[in-house]
Amino acid sequence: MVPPNFIYLNQSGPTEFVFRMFTSSPRIQALLFLLFFLLYMMILCGNTAIIWVVCTHTSLRTPMYFFLSNLSFLEICYTTTVVPLMLSNIFGAQKPIPLAGCGAQMFFFVTLGSTDCFLLAVMAYDRYVAICHPLHYSLIMTQKLCTQMVVGSLGLALFLSLQLTALIFTLPFCGHHREINHFLCDVPPVLRLACADTKIHQAVLYVVGILVLTVPFLLICISYVFITTTILRIRSAEGRRRAFSTCSSHLTVVLLQYGCCSLVYLRPRSSTSEDEDRQIALVYTFVTPLLNPLIYTLRNKDVKGALKKSVSRKGASETP
Repeated sequence: MVPPNFIYLNQSGPTEFVFRMFTSSPRIQALLFLLFFLLYMMILCGNTAIIWVVCTHTSLRTPMYFFLSNLSFLEICYTTTVVPLMLSNIFGAQKPIPLAGCGAQMFFFVTLGSTDCFLLAVMAYDRYVAICHPLHYSLIMTQKLCTQMVVGSLGLALFLSLQLTALIFTLPFCGHHREINHFLCDVPPVLRLACADTKIHQAVLYVVGILVLTVPFLLICISYVFITTTILRIRSAEGRRRAFSTCSSHLTVVLLQYGCCSLVYLRPRSSTSEDEDRQIALVYTFVTPLLNPLIYTLRNKDVKGALKKSVSRKGASETP
């Protein structure tokens, strides 16, 4: 017999979740709010600047910068799915989020995060073609193929996210208010609140994690094996330096993104703690989206040059 406080997604009972507070101290709450708000604004401004520069400079209308602008757009959507709700929950009493709202946030969070991972693999392929097959680059990396790869990444992410989210929310959750030890409706902390056997759901999560994280990461590694082999054959030191510089920015973002996500989604449940997962999630919610524009602007002469031209052009136009 099912206990009366078991509530399913298709029932009319008002099951709600609340997020665990970071702290109960008003002073620390204010500091955290200010910190997260400033980081969020920097993420929005930095990634918007990359999109604007790529769209307004014809010299940057290449496949590499097309993918970079799409990555920046994903980072904006990704953080916007999480941060505004998190900021609204820092102050005051815990604000409940309905079951449907939690499911929607999980769906968009997983979709955008998965697309991000797939797109990083696509960018590695772009670098592979550019360095290993430079004479055929323009023939292979056509606008049509680039668009198809971006749409394909999003489509695969949507499919996996829909299946995973639907599976999670067929589970029963007991009680009216359940506290999530997190600042968002991520899959692992929500699974811990289920009042049923979650072995199958954990297995599905692990399979999705392999498809989203391990497979793309292996493809990136294979691409960089060929890239490194080709670069080492270049005779001039300047040529090797320039070739490596086009890949270093991408590799930095890849290692940070895949490393943090793997610690949350691919570690055995017995070796993880909810507090650790929440701390790691702060890294890929704030640090990675913030570093993306910083890394690509500070280590990329083309983007830096385009930004300087834009700033100087705007300054000249405002001068009477």
